[in-house]
Amino acid sequence: MRLERIELREIRLPLRFAFETSFGRTSEKRFVLVSVSADGIHGHAECVADADPFYLPETNGTVRHVLREFLAPMAFALELGHPRELLPALSRVRGHEMAKAALEMAVWDLVARREGVPLYRLLGGRGGRIAAGVSIGLQQDAAALVERVAAEVAAGYQRIKIKIKPGRDRALVEAVRESFPELPLMVDANGAYTLGDAEPLAALDGFSLMMIEQPLEWDDLVDHATLARRLRTPICLDESIRSAGDARRALELGSCRIVNVKVGRVGGFAGALAVHDACRARAAPLWCGGMLESGIGRLANVHLQTLPGFTLPGDTAASARYFEEDLVDPPVEVAGDGTIAVPEGPGIGHEIVWPRVERATVSREVLTRR
Repeated sequence: MRLERIELREIRLPLRFAFETSFGRTSEKRFVLVSVSADGIHGHAECVADADPFYLPETNGTVRHVLREFLAPMAFALELGHPRELLPALSRVRGHEMAKAALEMAVWDLVARREGVPLYRLLGGRGGRIAAGVSIGLQQDAAALVERVAAEVAAGYQRIKIKIKPGRDRALVEAVRESFPELPLMVDANGAYTLGDAEPLAALDGFSLMMIEQPLEWDDLVDHATLARRLRTPICLDESIRSAGDARRALELGSCRIVNVKVGRVGGFAGALAVHDACRARAAPLWCGGMLESGIGRLANVHLQTLPGFTLPGDTAASARYFEEDLVDPPVEVAGDGTIAVPEGPGIGHEIVWPRVERATVSREVLTRR
């Protein structure tokens, strides 16, 4: 199979509620939607880069540039027998995992559609349902946070994650624990702390948290290993894991005991499968993180989580939690028992509503094989 056409659209979707983390507050989701075509069949994927480089260095601008100037020409030159061949073929380009992932994931979707199978089957997963967790951004105060947690618990979510940062940590966790003593609860710092904050982080040990996610710098493994020796609560790494090699090193160093996988952060599905296998080989729990994706990216995450190593609920909430109108129909929905049905249709399994995509499109460009 040879790719014939790659389309890049920048999409803007307003969020129903602003989402705040330690590095900022956002009220809209802006992303690049990548569509690939071959033999009259199309595949689609959502890039998880944002308008700014605050989570990881890539942005929508760098993604478009790298795809246009480097990745697309390389991909057009390939004869692909299987989607897993694409990521190694792009290795000459260093970094830019999110740009690679968007192109690679679109190819997986295309091949699944061509073969008439759900994406999970191509990935080696299973059908059925997956467990859903939810991430709650920083709120105005502890009372507002508890109110939000109560709403998500009532909606059935099997695990709650709350964002923290220095000065807004213990009091928030304590307030939630007082109201929900048995709730599966974790916290996420998005790299906001340093080793000098070991004492306030250790103070969270008394609240029976599932994990503390990415407490230290976004690219660190060594200091996390030092911190891990001072905590009873497991550390989970997110931003620091950008390959299976990173996962192996982190687990062997003791930098973490749990790994968060985001397909866009590890270069695509082939990268995610490699991280999955590295963690399973070391009996490390694995879960799938979220990036405020539309239903296109959200469904890709649903399919990924059907693999056996994903033993913890991921950040895969319902479409309606974020958007008044999603880009897929039906939208992603969470049942009362906190699970999501894995689609059985070809590719990601739900129809993309193209009039909605058109309304949300800010810019568009088409690349073709020469």
